[in-house]
Amino acid sequence: MRKDVRILLVGEPKVGKTSLIMSLVSEEFPDVVPYRAEEITIPADVTPERVPTHIVDYSEAEQTDEQLFQEISKANVICIVYAVNNKKSIEKVSSSAARISIFSLVPLILVGNKSDLVEHSSMETILPIMNQYSEIETCVECSAKNLKNISELFYYAQKAVLHPTGPLYCPEKKDMKPLCVKALTRIFKVSDLDNDGNLNDNELNFFQRTCFNTPLEPQALEDVKNVVRKNLIDGVCDNGLTLKGFLFLHTLFIQRGRHETTWTVLRRFGYDDDLELNQDYLFPPLKIPPDCTTELNHNAYLFLQSVFDKHDKDRDCALSPEELRDLFDVFPYMPWGPDVNNTVCTNDQGWITYQGYLSQWTLTTYLDVQRCLEYLGYLGYSIIAEQESQAAGITVTRDKKIDLQKRQTQRSVFRCNVFGDIGSGKSGFLQAFLGRNLMRQKTIKEEHRSYYAINTTYVYGQEKYLLLHEVFPDFDYLSDADLACDIVCLVYDVSNPYSFEYCAKVFKQYFMDSKTPCMMVAAKSDLPEVKQMYGCSPLEFCRRHKMPPPQSFTCNAASAPNRDIYTKLTTMAMYPP
Repeated sequence: MRKDVRILLVGEPKVGKTSLIMSLVSEEFPDVVPYRAEEITIPADVTPERVPTHIVDYSEAEQTDEQLFQEISKANVICIVYAVNNKKSIEKVSSSAARISIFSLVPLILVGNKSDLVEHSSMETILPIMNQYSEIETCVECSAKNLKNISELFYYAQKAVLHPTGPLYCPEKKDMKPLCVKALTRIFKVSDLDNDGNLNDNELNFFQRTCFNTPLEPQALEDVKNVVRKNLIDGVCDNGLTLKGFLFLHTLFIQRGRHETTWTVLRRFGYDDDLELNQDYLFPPLKIPPDCTTELNHNAYLFLQSVFDKHDKDRDCALSPEELRDLFDVFPYMPWGPDVNNTVCTNDQGWITYQGYLSQWTLTTYLDVQRCLEYLGYLGYSIIAEQESQAAGITVTRDKKIDLQKRQTQRSVFRCNVFGDIGSGKSGFLQAFLGRNLMRQKTIKEEHRSYYAINTTYVYGQEKYLLLHEVFPDFDYLSDADLACDIVCLVYDVSNPYSFEYCAKVFKQYFMDSKTPCMMVAAKSDLPEVKQMYGCSPLEFCRRHKMPPPQSFTCNAASAPNRDIYTKLTTMAMYPP
């Protein structure tokens, strides 16, 4: 919501603009009225919405057109004042509204002053003008002399800024605008904790407490549902509020002038005045010092588990394409592409399993924590988990150098960068970690290929995540990101005499003098081993450089590949030699 509100009063001379301001401030009609009142600021604690409000007067006698345009450009809301007893000033309202709308799209309030001098209302004349300009929020008739509707006038002006009708509702169609429907639909789906398409009493109470800090009494809850039942056939189902019923209620609030109710809900769920999710909501501040990594904490995993359970309707511990689309329906775009199915574990149908789902979230948190914050924001983490922001779901690990000094770590995610020449078996090594043998790997389309694989391993009974990253074999262009990891895996093809040389070169140039542990993997060990065309054998090379001997590995087997090597990699990453 805005931090303050700036109200500008314009209109023909002698309609009472200055008197309205002075009557508001002094609570009595002034005997002497200057051409123009000085700008006044009403402190937050005496305004209904608790927002500082600046009221600015304009005088044609004292100010130029240029000064008027400057004030219009600074205003958040403009009150066009006319005198209800002066036909000429009423006629000028339309041209004033037209003139202002050229320069500004802020809300307009029509103010009919001097109602104490007439016995009739000007509303009949004003209504066609209100229908002509969508920027006009409302019309208020008042009297500066007997103080009638003075405070209401400024309250409506403040309300037009803080709770505008424009973004929510189309008066011509008598319905909510598409962006408003889209935002409220997302809010409904986030609040539908069991994903049954209805908000039951518990969900409605949680929603009410979240948005308005107070639960609904059982009778009030029933009254709300009865209002919906009377107006909609399918607004209530199984004693719960349907999406149609939820949208109907908000349409009713807006039509009855209670926009603040809908705006309170929208803002609580992260929306700004344009009905877009606020950047501050999606990307809360999170400080990450150098050499620290980011992981999800226990509360975030519990939340993500509940989101999975909510959408796994057939209870098969995997998300079908339809279930996955349903889960991401609260996002403005589909965040996971086909490559994710080749990054994490899937079932025999290629659907992401429960373990694979948590693994992908873990990978996103580790590699791109800002994106993770954004995704948690779309899912409503801070609201449903009752946390200050998504940042509360992230653990920033301590500096890796401290872990090395103390020879212990609290981290749960370890990164292994996989190097090897073209055709050495790196991709196979990554896919084997997800339980896929060579036969299954051959079904992967090239355009759906992933250069990452993440899964859990167990080290001394503790569950840890190992994140494998296949580094493109361009020896001369290895970036800092290619080199930054907890352990290096050097893969060569035992059946190719020139394969080992690349591993030896990478090790000597980039890792021989680093503290990052390295492991040599003799891939395709099901094929006949040939002598490597290098100065020494891989075994001798490892011995000279105090590395473990080359680990034989193959994924060309009928069953799922052996996982022992991945446990060894995780252990070495956790406890570097």
